[in-house]
Amino acid sequence: MNSTLAIPPRILMTADAVGGVWTYAVDLIRALEDEGVEVILATMGPEPNAQQRREVEARGNATLEVSDFDLEWMVDPWSEVEAAGQWLLDLADRYMPDLVHLNGYAHGALPWGVPVLVVGHSCVLSWWKCVRGEEAPASWGRYREEVTRGLHAADRVLAPTHAMVATLDENYGPLPARGVIYNASFVEPLLPDVGDEVILSVGRLWDEAKNVGALAEVAHRVGWPIRVAGEDRHPEGGRRTLEGLHALGRLSRAELVREMTAAEIFVLPARYEPFGLSALEAASRGCALVLGDIPSLREVWGDAARYVPPDRPEEVAFVLNALIDDPGERRRLSVAAHQRARRYRPKRLAAEYLTLYGDLLRGGVRPPPHPGRDAVRRPVQVSHRGPRS
Repeated sequence: MNSTLAIPPRILMTADAVGGVWTYAVDLIRALEDEGVEVILATMGPEPNAQQRREVEARGNATLEVSDFDLEWMVDPWSEVEAAGQWLLDLADRYMPDLVHLNGYAHGALPWGVPVLVVGHSCVLSWWKCVRGEEAPASWGRYREEVTRGLHAADRVLAPTHAMVATLDENYGPLPARGVIYNASFVEPLLPDVGDEVILSVGRLWDEAKNVGALAEVAHRVGWPIRVAGEDRHPEGGRRTLEGLHALGRLSRAELVREMTAAEIFVLPARYEPFGLSALEAASRGCALVLGDIPSLREVWGDAARYVPPDRPEEVAFVLNALIDDPGERRRLSVAAHQRARRYRPKRLAAEYLTLYGDLLRGGVRPPPHPGRDAVRRPVQVSHRGPRS
């Protein structure tokens, strides 16, 4: 692949280590490594665990900077969000990036002095509508204001599906410059084969959007055991257990891929899922897909999956049992999903982001040259702002 950029850029990217944004960020960094793109990955919220840190350290183009500032979707986080903004600006002064890539919203309004890309992976207002069936309460008014400000200050707004772009437009728009780049997965495709008589799901047990609770309601009526990989501890405290499911806890990427390889069916009856990386990884390993009937998942998977109403667990059980009883249909679905998954590969991801970065840099303000900046690659680093006072 030939980069559209004469000199590979240095990018300051934000992320959190709670869910799919982390996987997306690490995979994008890996996809850009061969192109010489250097990324400073700045994390907020719960700190990356040892395995997550190793994922970044394995990349020759990455520098990890860690903080534990509250995330903007947490309850009353704004003093922390402001402090995180100053921390990010300090990082920008230190590393002098060519471009800022934010996987959050509020910090889009900071005075960066370089082009700013905001990627929307989810948001509270759309989550509330899809999961609770109503508008977010007035207590989220400050969130709406801060997110709107950040989105409209960005040079470009991106999302992983057209469905997610539409909801950002609906809640915070109209947005003047927006686009879609579908996510990708480094999970090596494996031709569908007969696996164990096991159903797999992936999702934080406390997350109503993933709707793992619907599986617990009907697990006793499904002919195969349902195994669930995901964190049971909420970032703001407390744990959740679900009877009837085989809880695997939080797994490493390698452990999760092994579970996907073994399973025959992957089920995700999501009420809200802007893309669905776990479904992509499962399809790559040959699983038949049973997914929540929502616009984003239909957009990504078309006719390569079965869809179920998220709020009708009895239909989820019916579809799962029908597939258990019909090996031919399971095989057809697994082949269709595997073929569809080939659309979402890392080379395509890298090419589309390189093109976008090039467009932004040609139209934006570049920082002054940094003496010797491109002569020496910085080693992977970890910083921490220290304990809260």
